[in-house]
Amino acid sequence: MQLPRPIHTYFTALSPQEGDTFVTAFTPDAVVHDEGHSHRGRQAIREWWLASKAKYRHQAEPLDMAETAGKTVVRATVTGDFPGSPAVLTFTFGLSGDHISDLEIG
Repeated sequence: MQLPRPIHTYFTALSPQEGDTFVTAFTPDAVVHDEGHSHRGRQAIREWWLASKAKYRHQAEPLDMAETAGKTVVRATVTGDFPGSPAVLTFTFGLSGDHISDLEIG
């Protein structure tokens, strides 16, 4: 499966050493919705990502990708230190050029 470059970066960046690479995949004013919270802007997204990686020590392996209503939807198997692991989650990406403008994880 050929993921768009910023989405590939989202799934392959290593925490914490590739935090700069990870966050530059997003637009400066991007927003991430995860676990009932919104994280807006690169700094907030970086902090969310690092905290989430430290807490859950998770990895996501994309299963499939589809385009729906102008969004790129990726289903991925997520494994880590959380109840119900592994779980299949849906990542709905909005893209703006070669960057992620919004992401909803559910």
